[in-house]
Parts: sequence; structure tokens; C-alpha cells
Amino acid sequence: MPEAGAAEEIVWQGKFVTAKRRGRWEYVGRARNIRAAVILAVEDGHVILIEQYRVPMGRRCIELPAGLIGDDANSEDESPLEAAGRELEEETGYRAASLEDAGIFYSSPGMVSESFTLVRARELEKVGQGGGIGGEDITVHRVELSRLGNFVDAARRRGCGIDVRVMGLLLAEGQL
Repeated sequence: MPEAGAAEEIVWQGKFVTAKRRGRWEYVGRARNIRAAVILAVEDGHVILIEQYRVPMGRRCIELPAGLIGDDANSEDESPLEAAGRELEEETGYRAASLEDAGIFYSSPGMVSESFTLVRARELEKVGQGGGIGGEDITVHRVELSRLGNFVDAARRRGCGIDVRVMGLLLAEGQL
């Protein structure tokens, strides 16, 4: 592990992303070490998924609801559970009576230093339309878990990308 002791060098920094180098290894991370909260909202045999356009992919993507922690002005002290509750309602229109921290995970550790807190949402209540804020154009899908594989296949046929976190649900349901 020769890179383990090497100093981290910032190669380029934008408003949201920082490109870094440690030894010969190049990777990216979020500026200001901002983290994300990803929401697993599974209840009554259904999962809440979202679909939105992702610029890096150049297409819409099927994902678990998620958002950044403490990225708004005056919210630097926001907890992962607070962010998850806020993002769940903004993106999906659902409010959870209970939010549980399920641990920290890493998105793509060979290329990205980003981590996210997985938050389990329980006792869901539909309180609004969802769809996101500021032109996010999010479509909400409430998908029967037993039909998740069919849903993913149909989304791929429509040209959607599938977030890797959906794979975990497919594995758990024995559909992959």
C-alpha cells in the first residue's frame, strides 16, 4: 500500500467536486467534505424509488431517494436523520414517523471518496406530491418488491440508468 502514506494533493476544486491525488492514485470527492443521506423506504411490500435526470450519465436514473447533508445555508449542523427526513418529503412527498441510521457506506471506493449514511424510513405517510425542489423534476415510483426486477428491466428499456443501490434490493428479494 505505497499510496497509504502519501500526502493528499488537491488537483482541482470546483464548487461541489474536488479532484485529488494521493501518490499515483487519482480520485474525486465532494467539496467541503459534504456527505449524503440515502433513504431506504420499504413498507407494506413496496419500496419508494425516484427517477431523475443525471447530467454525468446524460439520462434519467432510477435511485433510492437521497440528498446532501448540511448543504443549505445555515444548515451545516444538520444531522443525517434530519437531512433524510427533509429529502424524503421534498423528493417523494412521504414523511416517515421513524428514521433509523443504518450506517455509513461508500459509493465507489476505487474512484470516489464520498460516503453516505443509509437511513431506514418507517411508518410512511403521503403528505405531498414530492418531485423535488428547484427544477429537480423527480418522478416518484412506489414499486412492489416482488415486481422490482420487472420494474428495473422496463426502466432500462426506456433508457434509464439504474443506481447501484437498487442492486441491493434486487439481491435481497432474490431477483438477481
